[in-house]
Amino acid sequence: MRNLLRIIILYHFQIIFVILEVISISLLLNQNNFQKARFLNITHNITGRIYKKINNTTAYLSLKKTNNRLAEENAKLKNILDRTYRSDEIFFFGEFDSLHHQHYFYTSAKVINQTVNKQHNFLTLNKGSNVGIRPEMGVVSPDGVIGIVVSVSKQFSTVISLLNLDFRVSAKLEKNNYFGSLHWDGKDYRKVKLDEIPYHIDVNEGDTVITSGYSSIFPEGIIIGTVSNSEVKGGNFYDIEIDLSVDFKSLVYVEVIGSLQRKEQIELEESGND
Repeated sequence: MRNLLRIIILYHFQIIFVILEVISISLLLNQNNFQKARFLNITHNITGRIYKKINNTTAYLSLKKTNNRLAEENAKLKNILDRTYRSDEIFFFGEFDSLHHQHYFYTSAKVINQTVNKQHNFLTLNKGSNVGIRPEMGVVSPDGVIGIVVSVSKQFSTVISLLNLDFRVSAKLEKNNYFGSLHWDGKDYRKVKLDEIPYHIDVNEGDTVITSGYSSIFPEGIIIGTVSNSEVKGGNFYDIEIDLSVDFKSLVYVEVIGSLQRKEQIELEESGND
């Protein structure tokens, strides 16, 4: 207390000056709208610059994670380069490439709107029919399956999400190729269900689940997630819970898949059912 009193006595002129300055500025701003507006404008500029600096710093600190993600994706692309071709250009109008034996074409798109908290969730992409995107094309990300295109305009596409009660896809256990029907039960956006796997099959926590390739939409081998729980609930089949490899809440960029052999496959399958 004595030290505080000494400081006040020693610097009392400076303290009184600061207090009077604060009172003066306060009176000036409260009584003068022009000065008040100027002051607010200055403070907004200062805080805006501070926020910008913070954002730039945060972005810089996240570069390592971004670079690691890009490196992993480049490795995946190199592994499949012998059977696919990926580009951001317009390409969906081509036919089967007999020279490179390409079955699928890929193009990137940005997610501009989506929901994850409904029973029937959809996404909107920033590309449409002007680059050849059509309904019933698959949509994936580097982390796994996203959904299927259901409608398009010239510049946009609507995608039925994997997180939709009406969505089903053929999937299989990577280790033994046993396949079943995968769907979402509408509860947790991070988990889906895999049905029709017979109970005599060895299923363990951590087993990888991928697309089976038994459709003309998704190629075989695209990751969906890993087994988190499995149990037999009557009958001869497992009730398997899958942890999704995709975090739908952080989804930004995806890839739309165009199959060059889809039309031929569908026509053949339909003729066989006549």
